[in-house]
Amino acid sequence: MSVKVFRGRLVLADGMMEDGMVITEGDQIRYVGEPIHVESPEEEITSSGYIWPGLIDLHVHGAGGADVMDGTPQALQRISHTLASYGVTGFLATTVTMDKPHLEKALANVSDTSSSLTGARTLGVHLEGPWICPAKRGAQNPEYIQDPQPTDADWAMEASRGKLRLVTMAPERSGAAALIENLHRQGVVVSAGHTSASFEQLMSAVEAGVSHITHVFNGMTGLHHREPGVAGAAMADDRVTVEVIGDGLHVHPAVIRLLCRTKPEDGLILISDGMRAVGQPDGVYDLGGLAVTAQQGKATLEDGSLAGSLLTLDQAVRNTADYADIPLWKAVRMASLAPAKRLGLADELGSLQAGKRADLSLTDERGHILRVFSGGREIASARE
Repeated sequence: MSVKVFRGRLVLADGMMEDGMVITEGDQIRYVGEPIHVESPEEEITSSGYIWPGLIDLHVHGAGGADVMDGTPQALQRISHTLASYGVTGFLATTVTMDKPHLEKALANVSDTSSSLTGARTLGVHLEGPWICPAKRGAQNPEYIQDPQPTDADWAMEASRGKLRLVTMAPERSGAAALIENLHRQGVVVSAGHTSASFEQLMSAVEAGVSHITHVFNGMTGLHHREPGVAGAAMADDRVTVEVIGDGLHVHPAVIRLLCRTKPEDGLILISDGMRAVGQPDGVYDLGGLAVTAQQGKATLEDGSLAGSLLTLDQAVRNTADYADIPLWKAVRMASLAPAKRLGLADELGSLQAGKRADLSLTDERGHILRVFSGGREIASARE
């Protein structure tokens, strides 16, 4: 099997190794530690900056001009390649609120196309909507919002061909309790998002099986000292993991700093919530049938509301380390091991550790991605 040797400053799950070595053999990491002699490796690579584990994005709709809802192999391949160029080696293909025939097409495409992707791998599906609150819909198309039905959990599992990993829904909707319990029983992560739930309603939903919060502070009841809302529950309850869009626009940097101090280790997960305009010129783009203007780093609807983001996950890592004044390795962990744990994949992915999949990135001294490897195979190099 092909043996590769990587040398540089290793970003580990619990700190930094200033002069370290990673040895990969085939698609696995065989050694992580201080430099040792390796007899005739196929390739020996020295990083000028850092060596990160591959990043994992639990919430991304599109990139490179393509969207998961396009429902074509070409679109998913475009997303896969674009995400890889930003250090992402695994992602959940994330849908938007739409009618079931369109959702079924998109979900079937993820299942059919996943094995042929040559960039970042799909680790499953994140179904965002259609069971959300109209008043907190954000950039979700109100035409397709609906109450959950008793058969919807089975429909979603069948339509995704077993690849459903995460569902965002409003737990206060009629029929939501049964759907939460059914999804939870089938091993799906149920997340509260686009919701008008009160603190008490959210606590009841957690008892039923909700264990995650979608893009915290966005599309939910906010924190008030007499009504903590979903945002307050997200910060106060260690049973729920929380995802945050780390662009400084969706959540103020000071609040990101507060989240980093409030949530326990691996309780805070960085996401991009990226849409098709990521990596593309400014202009008008489609998101679930809505027109979104991408301009000067921000994606907005006609009324000025935020509509997904133009953020990349490597930038979210750099931002968070800066906003929260935390070591780089802690911010990297929020985008690698923390999401791997959330998906139950921490034994295989998420950190530089012997026995895990050989997913890693080389960066420059500022943490910008230079080369990306997935399963020991190079899948991206520095963007032009």
